[in-house]
Amino acid sequence: MPAVKCLHQESASNSKASYIMGHSCQVIGVLTKVAGYVFAVPLISRIHEGVVSSNRDSRTLIDKIIVMLDSLTISTPVYLVLDAYYANHKMIAGLMREGNNLISRVKRSAVAYYPALIPAQPKRGRPKLYGKKIKFKNLFDSADFKAASSPVYGEDGVMILYHTVDLLWKPVGKLVRFVLVNHPSRGKVVFLSTDLLLSALDIIELYGLRFKIEVSFKQSVHTIGTYAYHFWMKSMEPIKRFSGDQYIHHKSKEYRMAVHRKMQAFQVHILVGVIAQGLMQYLSMMAKQEIWESFGSWLRTIRPEVRPSEQVVASSMRNSIGEFLKGTHEAQNLVKFIRQKQGLIEPVQELGKTGS
Repeated sequence: MPAVKCLHQESASNSKASYIMGHSCQVIGVLTKVAGYVFAVPLISRIHEGVVSSNRDSRTLIDKIIVMLDSLTISTPVYLVLDAYYANHKMIAGLMREGNNLISRVKRSAVAYYPALIPAQPKRGRPKLYGKKIKFKNLFDSADFKAASSPVYGEDGVMILYHTVDLLWKPVGKLVRFVLVNHPSRGKVVFLSTDLLLSALDIIELYGLRFKIEVSFKQSVHTIGTYAYHFWMKSMEPIKRFSGDQYIHHKSKEYRMAVHRKMQAFQVHILVGVIAQGLMQYLSMMAKQEIWESFGSWLRTIRPEVRPSEQVVASSMRNSIGEFLKGTHEAQNLVKFIRQKQGLIEPVQELGKTGS
């Protein structure tokens, strides 16, 4: 399979290998809240590693995710919630150029600077930009922390300590809002926001919703089968185990076209899975009662007041497909379309205007 490469995965479980062979995808979704329940609805997913088509292509994963975000043509500014890998100059500059903002996490070993004091008597040369240097690990010992109830999803009755400070960060060269959090079970964490008007508790809450993104990705893998494709390319040259990117710019035109054709098949399969998952999440939001009534199975913790997961929606749809295919007047055209694709009925050719 083209674009398969060696990937490193971090996990606290010893049952998972540190290095695997697979496809590396970047996904952008939108966090949607309905009646207190949050879904991470996937919008787009692309394979951004594994195949290099041109030796002049110097784009990184940061460049590609910015292009992917711009392709969505979202008219309103957004907050992009990402992990610490994306907290760098290129990512922040690309977002702020379009009026968007980043919420991320930074290492406790990072440093920032207070703005330089303006001298009463200006001196020759360029004015000093950076003032006193601050290490976050030291700031945890000296900062004046405030106590508050944790705004993180699912943490009821948990008290946290937090401190907010706006500092100059050299990777950006601008003022950035940092939130230092001392959590009773998760330890000390530093969050970053490029929006200086966003409150500390809002930053903590939004970053905590990254858990929903992980849940959505787990559903796409194990329930929807978005990434369960096995499209082999017979003419592909074999690769070694734990190999990296496949460079095809020096291959024949026929070989390059075959690789791109196979990559297109991967992308279409992933896109269909993204659409299917979005539809299931929509049904969970808008038809909660009907979904639970059609579930017809057993769960240890069935709570009808909670929005059902994609797995529950899929089970309900399987249980009700028979009644749906019986057809109502409103759904007759869709039922005919499904039955034709299943080969249960012959396509009906409509008569022309001549009556022949």
